[in-house]
Amino acid sequence: MNKAATILGLLVAAAGCGEGPSAESAAASGGIDLAGVEFVDLSYGYGERTLYWPTDTEGFELESLAYGPSAGGYFYSSNRLSTAEHGGTHIDAPIHFAAAGWTVDQIPLERLVVPAAVIDISAQADADHDYRLTVGDIESWEAEHGQVAAGSALLVRSGWGRFWPDAKQYLGDDTPGDASHLRFPGFGADAARLLVDQRAVAMLGIDTASIDHGPTSDFPVHQIVGAANVAGLENVANLERLPPTGAWIVALPMKIEGGSGGPVRIVALLPRPLPR
Repeated sequence: MNKAATILGLLVAAAGCGEGPSAESAAASGGIDLAGVEFVDLSYGYGERTLYWPTDTEGFELESLAYGPSAGGYFYSSNRLSTAEHGGTHIDAPIHFAAAGWTVDQIPLERLVVPAAVIDISAQADADHDYRLTVGDIESWEAEHGQVAAGSALLVRSGWGRFWPDAKQYLGDDTPGDASHLRFPGFGADAARLLVDQRAVAMLGIDTASIDHGPTSDFPVHQIVGAANVAGLENVANLERLPPTGAWIVALPMKIEGGSGGPVRIVALLPRPLPR
């Protein structure tokens, strides 16, 4: 069985669902039992209100090329889209801030299908909009949930998803073309070093516009993770629906050859609770 099938089988087994075939029988028959899995969409849609980094003033464009009855009598619809790599729910490939890092098409699949650890810093972020995840935050989380697993995605929930897509609230400033007055939470550099060097995480992710906090001018977290070939997920949606542990995420970006990042559809897989 491949890794994805194994993951789904483990989720189903953990759920202990009483309906449909068991994980063992599904695996033996070559199928995958999804009856015990809940899917959570962690991505925002792309459209006119999608938020981009302020220096990208073009945004998202969907141009209709055809819509309606064709000459052959059947309905036909086709569009052309235009978007920067780093807008909406997207992935930062390591090369975004590291010349020798992977491009988005080079990130191994096993780095994109991983267990998720979720740290909630929403209380700290409410008190300080420039808050950065600290080593202490990680250690407090680990005291309750165990050490962050190697090869996992560490996702930070700041609560900023409630502001999407209000640019003023979400970014802290909505001046077109100007990224010098942004205010939102992110990772701290020391926390990023701990996660990369000592926990060997596969990805970092956050529900804000950047893994670095808004006021940054030199993007230390991007530099740290890029040098370690660790990808970043930004503008992650619906993190309030994930538990601190127990979820797996599938984060598959548009496979742009040579890309520094790109739009990504992130799906979380959760074991359904046992029926009472």
